[in-house]
Amino acid sequence: MAIAAAKQNGNSVYVYSDNGNVLFVRTGTLMGFTGSTVSIQWGTSLYVYDETGNVKFVR
Repeated sequence: MAIAAAKQNGNSVYVYSDNGNVLFVRTGTLMGFTGSTVSIQWGTSLYVYDETGNVKFVR
């Protein structure tokens, strides 16, 4: 399922599917998203998650 939106709400980032369902929630600062990834900063690290909420890599 593709990522349609990602929204910052306080300290949490909510990631939504095409039909508006929440795919996953993570703590941190939203840096950006595409149809297949979400980038979230937590501390000094940048985490990139796939559409299932699994970490693809950390920088």
